[in-house]
Amino acid sequence: MSKNKNILPVIFIGMVLVFPGLSSCQVLNRYQRPEIDTSDLYRDSHAGDTTTIADIPWREFFTDTHLIGLIEEGLKHNADLQVAVTGIRQAEANLNMARASYFPTVSLTGQVSNMTTSDANKRLGYNSNNVTLGIAASWELDLWGRLNRQARSKHALFLQSHSYRNLIQSSLIANIATSYFSLLALDEQLQITTETVALLEKNVETMMALKEAGMQNVNEAAVEQSRALMLRTKLSIYDLESAIRQMENAISVMLGRKPGAIERSAFETQTIPGKLQTGVPAQLLARRPDVIQAELDLRSAFELTNAAQASFYPSVTLNAGSMIGFAASGFTNFFSSENLLANVIGGLTQPIFNRGQLKGNLKIAKAQQEAALITFKNTLLRAGQEVSDILFSYQSSAKKNSVRQEQIVSTRKAVEYTKDLLIAGEANYTEVLTAEQNYLSAQLSEVSDKLEQLQYSVNLYRALGGGAE
Repeated sequence: MSKNKNILPVIFIGMVLVFPGLSSCQVLNRYQRPEIDTSDLYRDSHAGDTTTIADIPWREFFTDTHLIGLIEEGLKHNADLQVAVTGIRQAEANLNMARASYFPTVSLTGQVSNMTTSDANKRLGYNSNNVTLGIAASWELDLWGRLNRQARSKHALFLQSHSYRNLIQSSLIANIATSYFSLLALDEQLQITTETVALLEKNVETMMALKEAGMQNVNEAAVEQSRALMLRTKLSIYDLESAIRQMENAISVMLGRKPGAIERSAFETQTIPGKLQTGVPAQLLARRPDVIQAELDLRSAFELTNAAQASFYPSVTLNAGSMIGFAASGFTNFFSSENLLANVIGGLTQPIFNRGQLKGNLKIAKAQQEAALITFKNTLLRAGQEVSDILFSYQSSAKKNSVRQEQIVSTRKAVEYTKDLLIAGEANYTEVLTAEQNYLSAQLSEVSDKLEQLQYSVNLYRALGGGAE
């Protein structure tokens, strides 16, 4: 009898320690990325060169030291990015719980009981004590890989949380940069407008002097029209100042700080990238965070489908009643070998009556996997569309540069010529006002063109997956 007691603990411990290494026969297939045709994903782009601006670290892609400092601050303190980091911790905890299911659940258990009986005269009769102390375990042998597949799904979601964090980071970097350039452009437009108001004020004085001198083509209406143009232009200064203040506040919040002033450079010091290399569309699969997210979601759904299939197979379990420990009628010599207790309760369960539910679960899992595949393909298509749109918009905006310069030169000359003609009595005041309006508009449009190209370059960098790591 004592010999059997010595054997049982060995069997029990062996099952607990050895079976995890023998589990998971893996009768199911492994995940493989679906074949997706990425050729011509970028419209009108047939480059085979894999060089892409997305490979450039963001600290090298941006050259403005003030902007680099703002981005660094945002990466440390931005609220959305901090929330994304907490999501990683949550996903890691879920993954650890899923992996813990591979191993037995072990707990310390103890019990003390007393049973007494009495005879017909109500006197105490039989008295029995029972003391039990030991380690109990329960465990499911992952013979068909169901638990393993569930853990793989959690691992995919864990990686997905990292991709989401990278998505937030790349978007944050792009948003800080585009907002920064917008702020500089507003500064430039404010300066141009302020200088224009000063010139228009002189024009009003000139009109008044010409009227007083008796110029036939300059009357009171000409003076007031000139004054009205000056005042309307002056009013736009207040709008620009308000926009600057709001942009500073928006950038401050992105940086995780209270609304306040933003240190910055001058707009004229910003240079537009010469050539924006996009690489090949297939690189989006490895670089763009939202595409990676979508594929990891597909991978998670794939693993859950396999887990649902594995549910049809029998399950082998070590039941909760299994334990090793000591049992005696009292505490005297309680831990002696004579009181050793080992109890192993195993089970083999084959689903029969709940196969309808299992089939339903499998259908749901397959439908979710199909939906994830569709979403993955659509995410890649939208990524290609975004790159194509931004690239074409950038190229179109760049074509404006030479034309815009010609426009500025022409409108400036028009202002000079019409003023000379006005003094010579060969032009009226409306021609002068129109020329001045056109010149101001051309100057402001030049700033907008440069801002467009700066922002398009940043957005293309983000769309290709730049700044994600």
